[in-house]
Amino acid sequence: MTRHIVLLAYPNCQLLDVSGPWQVFASANALSPVPLYRLTLVADAPGRVMTNGGLAVHAQHAYHELPDLPALDTLLVAGGSGVIQARNDAELLNLLRQLAPRVRRVGSICSGAFLLAAAGLLDGQRVTTHWRHAHQLAEEYPALSVEPDALYLESGGRYTSAGVTAGIDLALSLVEADHGAALAGRVARELVMFLHRPGGQSQFSEILRGQQRAGPLKRLVDRLHADPGGAHTLESMAAQMAVSPRHLTRLFRRHLATTPCTYLTQLRLEQARMALLDEVQSVSLERLAERWRLGSAEQLRRQFQRYYGVSPSVYRQRFHTARA
Repeated sequence: MTRHIVLLAYPNCQLLDVSGPWQVFASANALSPVPLYRLTLVADAPGRVMTNGGLAVHAQHAYHELPDLPALDTLLVAGGSGVIQARNDAELLNLLRQLAPRVRRVGSICSGAFLLAAAGLLDGQRVTTHWRHAHQLAEEYPALSVEPDALYLESGGRYTSAGVTAGIDLALSLVEADHGAALAGRVARELVMFLHRPGGQSQFSEILRGQQRAGPLKRLVDRLHADPGGAHTLESMAAQMAVSPRHLTRLFRRHLATTPCTYLTQLRLEQARMALLDEVQSVSLERLAERWRLGSAEQLRRQFQRYYGVSPSVYRQRFHTARA
């Protein structure tokens, strides 16, 4: 069965909010012996739609033609600065309300959530959007339960995602739901990315965020990033800062909301995760645990599961599927 996916754009939408999910579905088609998705781009009028990056996309239909399009399966709304004007379009809001009960999946990328919220389609649901706009979304639409740190969420048949590249993760999750992990993995491999980040994963890299918040710890944090596999101990790290171990722990808690040893473990786990991607067929957990000073293979397995929400074997299996 070919599923009809419609993406809704408008002037000054975010280019990647349109092209990212579109390419995921297009790649799924290219990797399948039969077409899996029919893709349609709609806007206020057919033809050229200028995105907020200055590059135009071409809409095949006007949004008022949506009720006449055959067998709509999924409707995704792009985000972008133009959403502020789009959500004031009463005709578009009414159309979305009418269409929603007839469409299996309705979702948004990034600030596209504002358009669905204005139409009343997210009331009572858990939703997310770009972290920069999450507070505004929650303030303007109190009937929503906004989770600002999620990559994407499904709640009550509504799908919302965070900024820009999270729309790709959302689209991959839809492909996996429709056609299984093997195809989603092949699409991810084709797009040179990991299978897809779990929806509940933080929008931020904890490691990058640590570097940004480090304050007086920045020199030490930079050294740890440069050599996470080094023979670092609480005492040696404290000595580099010319403070006591107890005071170093206080500094880490104050500026990074963690302990020095936990922060170092996260750095090492990130190196182990990247090694799993680089050496899918040959790497062993024993080798990784030894290389990155993460204890035994079982200790690495438990810490990996706790931090990434998936076991190393599942992570490796999924990427191996994509590579194959």
